[in-house]
Amino acid sequence: MTRIHVVVRGRVQGVGFRWFVREAARDAQLAGWVRNRRDGAVELEAEGPTAALEAFRATIARGPDGAVVSSIDDVQVSTEALAQPFTIIR
Repeated sequence: MTRIHVVVRGRVQGVGFRWFVREAARDAQLAGWVRNRRDGAVELEAEGPTAALEAFRATIARGPDGAVVSSIDDVQVSTEALAQPFTIIR
């Protein structure tokens, strides 16, 4: 199992981005969470097989219609257990 924790920046709030991420993660059978940040970014942590996470990351880089992803920044991964199924926080 591999885990990623990233902050997605760009036009990612108000366009259904968290729901898009949740559905993509659930389709890939990943554990984790996603939430909006006060700075306008979206933050997420996901865990699963390496190949599934790579495909998931490519999917979130595209985002839903109306989103514009300008960057995906890696954050230090936590050691806490992740939610299953993938959950939207806030």
